[in-house]
Amino acid sequence: MRARENPSEREEERRVHDIYVGIGSNLGDRQANILAALQRLRRQTEILSVSSFYESDAADGAEGPAYLNVAAALRSELDADAFERFARAVELAVGRARGTPRLAPRPIDVDVLVFDGRIVQPQLEARSYNAAPLFEIAPHLVSQPVDGSVRKRERALRFDADRQAEEPEIRLSLNRAGVAGVRRILHLEIDGRAHVYDAEISMVADLAPDKAGVHMSRFAEILEEAALDVLAAPDAPARIERLAEAIAREIVGSQRAVRADVRLRAQFGLERWTPVSGKRGEETYTLLGIAHADETGTRRVVGVEAEGMTACPCAQAMVREHSMRELCEAGFSESDAKRALDVLPVATHNQRGRGSILLGTQASEAIRAEDLVEIVENSMSSETYDLLKRPDEFFVVNKAHNNPRFVEDVVRGILARALDVYADLGDETFVFGSQVNEESIHKHDAFAEGYGLFGELREELRSGAYVTPKTDLAAWLRTRPSPVLS
Repeated sequence: MRARENPSEREEERRVHDIYVGIGSNLGDRQANILAALQRLRRQTEILSVSSFYESDAADGAEGPAYLNVAAALRSELDADAFERFARAVELAVGRARGTPRLAPRPIDVDVLVFDGRIVQPQLEARSYNAAPLFEIAPHLVSQPVDGSVRKRERALRFDADRQAEEPEIRLSLNRAGVAGVRRILHLEIDGRAHVYDAEISMVADLAPDKAGVHMSRFAEILEEAALDVLAAPDAPARIERLAEAIAREIVGSQRAVRADVRLRAQFGLERWTPVSGKRGEETYTLLGIAHADETGTRRVVGVEAEGMTACPCAQAMVREHSMRELCEAGFSESDAKRALDVLPVATHNQRGRGSILLGTQASEAIRAEDLVEIVENSMSSETYDLLKRPDEFFVVNKAHNNPRFVEDVVRGILARALDVYADLGDETFVFGSQVNEESIHKHDAFAEGYGLFGELREELRSGAYVTPKTDLAAWLRTRPSPVLS
């Protein structure tokens, strides 16, 4: 029998520790390595603050390229030994080989500097590469280094040659110029839990007529810097729309653009059970984050994309009408034929649908991705699953044919369900819904979309009158003026 725990022992196990770490890299993409380490540290720590980047030559007899270093203030329930093991696991995950010699170059170093107010790094004051970034976020712990061996990195690269800033041959402005299809693995929050995202990102800025181009090579650096800022924020979780907003804001500043737009698409999974057999699986959805920044500030939306199926009401109505005549000609009374058709699902053709919803509100932390997925899936004839046993297949097909939906019905359902689920959000909240159906008997797809402020949609539902013009995504993000918002 296990001995009864002492209450003081339980309190010690639950104690939260204040930890300061130094993170350095001098191999590969140093900045990306540091960011990856911070992302992984979030799994078992709360990141309170992160210093700027500091660069220094390899010290203490080490050889190799210059180091890039940051200091980070963390909070964790891990004790000193457990955190040390965790830090070593983070190093391995980022790419440090086991058994790397102490003075050898390495892609990542995670050193505990201070644990619960006790300095544990030997000669911390003398090691400027650790002391300088630590002084920035915790000046009460160390003195500011004065030897000048450590250089604070600027947020953007600087070159004397700047062809992009020169005048182009044709002096015309461009609305969007930038990069698309940038892939990153991101560790961000969804519904209060940390998840790993395979994200695809596009980043664009406007281009003045007197500039030859934007600095394409800087967009990747902006992405890493903005992600670092979001991770370091102590008062808000690292959500995808906040990352998009931070990137857009940084583009305006570093590219000297009047406006910038950022779009993120990230795949994520949600635990699901099949409707009859109860088999557990994980369905894949797409998280969406869009942000616009200009001189007036930033606006953002967050949403999801989900798949399902629809059954065509038009074809079903024709099949029902034809079946009614056939039954009557076969000797059934009209009332009996009608009862039979009311009981049995009537055949029709199906479509594989892809629906999406976007919500724009300053209270985006109240929006859960799982709720958005359910809004989209429930607006279709039926949800779909990767894994289906035979009873599950019957359930999905039967549900869809008893719940036929046009592509227009799906979008109206998305908008109406958003109003119901988020009834406590104000009239200034923006919603966008769209649906694409991959037709099974046509060679084209069917498409519909709808949008507007909650106030506009509520007025239309109340009065039954057409409210126009409604606020679209571009107007809500302020990428162009809208008579509704002016």
